[in-house]
Amino acid sequence: MITLGDIVVVNKKHIIVIGSGFAGLSAACLLVKEGYKVTILEKNEQPGGRARVWEHNGFRFDMGPSWYWMPDVFENFYALFGKTAADFYNLKRLDPGYRVYFGKDDLLDVPADMTALEALFDSIEPGSSKGLREFLKQAEYKYRTGMGEYVFRPSHSITEYFDFNLIKKSFGIQLLTSMSKHVRKYFKSPKLIKLLEFPVLFLGATPQNTPAMYSMMNYADLVLGTWYPMGGMNEIVKAMVKTAEGLGVDIRLNTEVTKLDVQNGKVSQVITGNGDFTADFVIAGADYEHVDQHLLERPYRNYDEKYWDKRTMSPSSLLFYIGINKKLSNIQHHNLFFDEDFEQHAHEIYTEPQWPSKPLFYASCPSKTDSSVAPEGCENMFFLIPLAPGLEDSEAMRERYFNIILNRFEHISGETIRDSIVVKRSYAMQDFKNDYHSYKGNAYGLANTLMQTAFLKPAMRAKHIKNLLYTGQLTVPGPGVPPAIISGQVVAKEAMKMIE
Repeated sequence: MITLGDIVVVNKKHIIVIGSGFAGLSAACLLVKEGYKVTILEKNEQPGGRARVWEHNGFRFDMGPSWYWMPDVFENFYALFGKTAADFYNLKRLDPGYRVYFGKDDLLDVPADMTALEALFDSIEPGSSKGLREFLKQAEYKYRTGMGEYVFRPSHSITEYFDFNLIKKSFGIQLLTSMSKHVRKYFKSPKLIKLLEFPVLFLGATPQNTPAMYSMMNYADLVLGTWYPMGGMNEIVKAMVKTAEGLGVDIRLNTEVTKLDVQNGKVSQVITGNGDFTADFVIAGADYEHVDQHLLERPYRNYDEKYWDKRTMSPSSLLFYIGINKKLSNIQHHNLFFDEDFEQHAHEIYTEPQWPSKPLFYASCPSKTDSSVAPEGCENMFFLIPLAPGLEDSEAMRERYFNIILNRFEHISGETIRDSIVVKRSYAMQDFKNDYHSYKGNAYGLANTLMQTAFLKPAMRAKHIKNLLYTGQLTVPGPGVPPAIISGQVVAKEAMKMIE
């Protein structure tokens, strides 16, 4: 957009964004703000990608993300449009942020208050509050450096990191030390170690294979806090859709892209089941592997099948959306069940992929915070078991694991819910593939291992096409809602450079 005195000249070049997940919506908002004509093509009946909702018999379930961390990323995004989160939804900080069960009558609640958190650490491992303060001081440095210096780089090349100041800071953020080793430098208690290692599960890798840089997630967790947008996580989608449409983005639902037609080194036509679209530029926010391997002809692909097969993907998930016709008193909004061997479950995800023998699992009950997501007197629950991607998925296996975790949930929490379930839906690998073309049915994208960090991730830029860029959880900066929003910002900036 060029301003000449009081005259605004609008650049009407047409940009197609494939997919209305957080990255796609983020990119679309920024591009239309700069005067481009933007159309989002969304395969499914709702915008939001994995952050869709399912409503049934008065229950409203967030189908995907359920944790609201890094609130500064959301605020920074809204600020680009003169807004704040409060303009769209009521954000509530959870206290406790979540509960961790280590067994029956063996649990801890993670308080929002730092003094209470230090007291909790000292009660588990005497004197550990001193280590916690030092650990979080380093984590804050990594968060500030990472969020300021690293995540907004497109990572086209290693040369982007040939910066003395950045290299010097790299030593401080511990890229070459594992998260597992870093945590054990400060804490000996198995409970505290599990508490501090669990956030890296959101990054799709084991603590042993995750750089200690990602202790920044502990700062996000324990200092910045765990939040919840009243109405559910889909309120974020609504906020971004409202922003996009208010600026003029055209969102086409139920419009699946089936092919990208390349002529003279450029995508000229985006082919869909609902007609073809002419594009000056294309941003692929759909599953990267699907676009690369299935929407493009072989000469125009960035990678081959062997490349994708060798990537370390994040886990898939077996999910259950459960409506209960009574209230529960013994659980929190977020509940982590670490009553079985963490190492064994991780081994069965990453080393020898198989259905887990004794799975750890997560249970969310948003109706503890938000009465609007369930009928009066009822509870809305969400169970999640992390699984190795690419496993065989069947209804019989889903039911078997539902019974496994339900038995443990009832035994450990002391809540009896089996006979009170009035709504139940499962969701697993085959659903991720069908709904999102998710590679191997993964749930979160690419694992954030050292060899899949920054410029070692799948490239944002198409190598053989002049007007195509990739965004989202399989490229920089990585998996998760805040990184996806940032990915959209980065790709929009890169697109503007290439279009001009």
